[in-house]
Amino acid sequence: MTYKNFTLETDADGIALITWDMPDKSMNVFDASVMEEIGAIIETVASDEAIKGAVITSGKATFSGGADLTMLQGVLGEFHELRAADETAAMQRLFDESRRMSQLWRRLETCGKPWVAAINGTAMGGAFELALSCHHRVAAKNDKTRLGLPEVKVGLFPGAGGTQRVPRLVPTADALQFLLQGRQLRVAQAKGMRLIDAVVEPEDLIETAKTWIRDGGKPVQPWDKDGFRLPGGKVYSPAGFQMYPAANAIYRRETYDNYPAARAIMSCVYEGLQLPMDQALTVESRYFAHVLQTKEAASMIRSLFVSMQELNKGARRPADVPASKIAKVGVLGAGFMGAGVAYVTAKAGIDVVLLDRDLEAAERGKAYSDTLVSKAVGRGRATAEDKEALLARIHTTADYADLDGCDLVIEAVFEDKAIKADVTQKTEAVLNKDAVFGTNTSTLPITDLAKASRRAANFIGIHFFSPVDKMMLVEIIMGKKTGDKALAMALDYCRAIRKTPIVVNDSRGFYTSRVVGTYIREGHLMLAEGVPAAMIETVGRMAGMPVGPLALNDEVAVDLAWKILQATKKDLGEKAVDPAQETLLEEMVVKRGRLGRKNGMGFYDYPDKGKKHLWPDLADLQPVHLDPDTIDVEVLKQRLLAMQALETVRCFAEGVLTDVREADVGSILGFGFAPFSGGTLSYIDQMGTRAFVDLCNRLARKHGPRFRPNKLLKEMAAAGETFYGRFPPAGHGQQQAA
Repeated sequence: MTYKNFTLETDADGIALITWDMPDKSMNVFDASVMEEIGAIIETVASDEAIKGAVITSGKATFSGGADLTMLQGVLGEFHELRAADETAAMQRLFDESRRMSQLWRRLETCGKPWVAAINGTAMGGAFELALSCHHRVAAKNDKTRLGLPEVKVGLFPGAGGTQRVPRLVPTADALQFLLQGRQLRVAQAKGMRLIDAVVEPEDLIETAKTWIRDGGKPVQPWDKDGFRLPGGKVYSPAGFQMYPAANAIYRRETYDNYPAARAIMSCVYEGLQLPMDQALTVESRYFAHVLQTKEAASMIRSLFVSMQELNKGARRPADVPASKIAKVGVLGAGFMGAGVAYVTAKAGIDVVLLDRDLEAAERGKAYSDTLVSKAVGRGRATAEDKEALLARIHTTADYADLDGCDLVIEAVFEDKAIKADVTQKTEAVLNKDAVFGTNTSTLPITDLAKASRRAANFIGIHFFSPVDKMMLVEIIMGKKTGDKALAMALDYCRAIRKTPIVVNDSRGFYTSRVVGTYIREGHLMLAEGVPAAMIETVGRMAGMPVGPLALNDEVAVDLAWKILQATKKDLGEKAVDPAQETLLEEMVVKRGRLGRKNGMGFYDYPDKGKKHLWPDLADLQPVHLDPDTIDVEVLKQRLLAMQALETVRCFAEGVLTDVREADVGSILGFGFAPFSGGTLSYIDQMGTRAFVDLCNRLARKHGPRFRPNKLLKEMAAAGETFYGRFPPAGHGQQQAA
């Protein structure tokens, strides 16, 4: 039998080498054709007496990225169509289809022939579950290889046996941590956890795998043998009594029960470990079919996987502009932000000119890269040679003439129009005519900054988030005169440094800073109303935000919030600011000098030793104090999320945002908007536009006109429309792997 995606070659010892190499794809993924073929291969191995065992590997640089999530979306589409006619039949079909991979892997490990996974590169999701179902696992030594089950990060969980095999290989507490975090392991880590059995040189991979079979490797998994004992002990045991209550408490502390997939992992492990493997896999499949139907899973798959992949691959890139060749990038300003930009650029293999007012300041910026890469070396994530090469790419200077030959310059100096205008003009004096100038500003309008440029078409906003080396989002801002070439180069640069870009149009605060400002403001107003500060912060996390609004304000600087408020008041008038917020910030910044984390004093105190804690005297700034028992926590959560969603709609209506994908992906990656919702617009779509408008009206009546829905929302509510229905993104839903 010939296969489209696999080759099967049997050697003189009767060992079948199965090589997975999908045509016309850079990475192997599980789609319908792969599933059919691998099922047939398993039966061939099981039934052919000449085959003594099988080794499965990849013909590509990686093993596999996992499953094509559009396959699951297709299953769900059929389910919803069938459900209208016959709900029982629809549920049965969803259950059967969603457990197809799980049954294949179980058939593989019980087929009576030994299987070895020869893992030559990264194996994620269903691919790692395939490896776990093999009787032996050998991995090639490679610092770039990652092994993991990251499904929880996109609203799912490893439903092809992952929740059952992992805790049968490693202690339960370690298994739960691995599954709930969606961790990616290096080869050595996976071996240390006993998730793989051996690590060998790449050239020895296949022969080592075959040798295990030749030496009598048994085709029986540990859990299918009599007398098998769980490495973490039984569920109902002294160890279990200590572990499960603590694990449940940690789970609730970290998730506030917002993630159905994470909850299902806890249940699958707890229930499954009390059962034989076949029944345990059935339990897992039932939970998987349930999670597939949740709004959270649908929204997270769409935003955090499909949309993010589309944006990463250039969904917003002008198609008629040739690919940019970015060999040299200038970075103006070697402070914390500029130093971070220099690091990620050099790490991508691009030469950097790091410029500051004097060479000493520029060298301090380069030292930041030295610190980061040294940590990577110490943790085994980079070599001494990698460090030397990265630092060699960063040229420090105080001379603008050294910017000659740069394809792109990114300005990251102080947020002052005059300073930015000065460095723009000095830079353009030495740049070639095709070079692009990007400004890393979070608030200043790009069109105004571009007035200092002689080439406004090549002037663009490139807004990074702090810390640059960790934050994955870059907000690209188009000025009124920014051209397609500048946009294309900015997007090509983001792809080179492996950041996810969103493209927005110019406005006050753009998108991310503008929306996150409403979250912080709502926290300020709650404080002014008399809500206890600790309650505000806890409710922020309960709503799904990474930190409370007061903690976030400390991180971005309380005095920055004060400056933005004053600038808004100057430009738009007194009615544009809330007097209660102004009074609070004046007391914090002007009268008390509490500027945030940067000076160790904000809404929190930051002692030299010990953890940060809310400032004890914060209550003295509150004009009234409400009894916590009289406060509706659900309303507080609604205020914090609905305000951000509503401001996003305003950005969309004003043309600041033009793509629903960028609204959702940007809100999650940029300011941590409740990931389980799928983002600010998906939050509305999940609820329904009519229900959201009703919520806004209720909040407006009680808490003020800032909650009033705009014209676009009212029109959509009247027509029963969703954002993804009314504004479908072009090319959405292309095949992706996870």
